[in-house]
Amino acid sequence: MLYQCLGSRTGIIVACVDSWDIVTVVKAFINTQFSTLASVFLALSGSIQASPLNPRTNATEKRYAILDNDWSPAGFIPFLMALDAGIEILGIASSTANTWQKQGAYHALATLEVGNLSCIPVYYGATHPIINTPELFQAWESVHGVLPWEGAFKKFNATAEALFSDPTSGDDPNRITPAAFVEGFPNITAAGTNAAAFMIEQVRKYPGQELVIMGGYVDVNLLQTSGDYLQADINSDINLMIDPEGSKIALTADFPDIVIAGNVANQVMSTQEFLDEVYEVKNPYSELMHKYYAAEAFFPFWDETAMALLADPTINTNSSTGNLPSSDCDCSSSKTNVR
Repeated sequence: MLYQCLGSRTGIIVACVDSWDIVTVVKAFINTQFSTLASVFLALSGSIQASPLNPRTNATEKRYAILDNDWSPAGFIPFLMALDAGIEILGIASSTANTWQKQGAYHALATLEVGNLSCIPVYYGATHPIINTPELFQAWESVHGVLPWEGAFKKFNATAEALFSDPTSGDDPNRITPAAFVEGFPNITAAGTNAAAFMIEQVRKYPGQELVIMGGYVDVNLLQTSGDYLQADINSDINLMIDPEGSKIALTADFPDIVIAGNVANQVMSTQEFLDEVYEVKNPYSELMHKYYAAEAFFPFWDETAMALLADPTINTNSSTGNLPSSDCDCSSSKTNVR
């Protein structure tokens, strides 16, 4: 299911999409000749863009996006999809989620450079959540249980970082671990303005835009507790849990539409067969996807599903509306889950 909430005033649109449509769209964008690409998913793993679930009546109207994500060596697919759909990417921002934001920004710079797309600016997002810290997160886990995926707040592991891992916890959130850059270390730098200032400027320049977020799973508590390890993993919403207060602000902001692509994305799984099919067309991006998209396990096409819905609203086959409350109370065992 895809959930859309209309700011703080109305509620959710629940939508179903055809999984095959999504994987077909992803394959088409990855297999596009990357060298011909001339050239916003906002908040946590999400995007700003006009009318994501409603096809435009004016096909010539320009579409804009700011893509904000916890970028990785194989996390480039959303910006390729946006470009191929004719969306102008105003900028790319980094966020602390899977790792600290500066490492994520470097991954964004590196993967843009792979496709000669360095003309797209990258902006540093906020390094720290409003209140949460690795210590507070780990204290919460000591009460409610350790999550299968802890993201940037996983305990510091110097050995793993020296070998291959993105940085987690530790004393210096701005440190960079070069061994993690299997896509190549970037030769370019981020823009001087921070992401928050840039987003404010662009939202004022292009008012009335929508927010598309990959995250915010709705009513998945039972899956977390009664499913297998994978179900517990993909249904524990690290995207919102890293910054509960910031998440609540985003989910109740006065955007005309807020689309949450959490539940539906969990239904669109990657497979080795699909990755092999993508790699039938050889280019640097398809090689990175083939080698590293499922380096540890086959997970859903999370960000790609949200971007597919943004790029092609016609794959949304069913929708309904409801209210969207969320909890940011540390005493809750389902901290920041949408219910």
